Amino acid sequence: MKTWIIIGAILAGMAVAMGAFGAHGLKSRISPEDLTIYETAVQYHMIHAIALLIIGLMGVYFSQDVISLPALLIFSGIILFSGSLYLLVLTDTRWLGAITPIGGVAFVAGWGMLAYKLWKYIPK
Repeated sequence: MKTWIIIGAILAGMAVAMGAFGAHGLKSRISPEDLTIYETAVQYHMIHAIALLIIGLMGVYFSQDVISLPALLIFSGIILFSGSLYLLVLTDTRWLGAITPIGGVAFVAGWGMLAYKLWKYIPK
């Protein structure tokens, strides 16, 4: 649980750094379309880093069985979704766009698994 809070905090800080780099270092160097792609990566990165912080904090109330798989899926989503978009823009390696939907599926699976685990765990 503590681990997910720490990972979430680190990833949130990285999202801020990536956003600043995009706004100040890339804005004049890449196309507007690529900047939009990069900004999407930053947005999803930050949202899901905050989600990991929240899931980690939920570990105070719920067992590790409830939070571990959703946290891992959301973490994987950040790496695959945002990571592939960052690399696509920074390296102009367009085939990496094929990896991005896998990260999106990991995000959806993480949120779905969290809902399912909470539904099963919380008494009616």
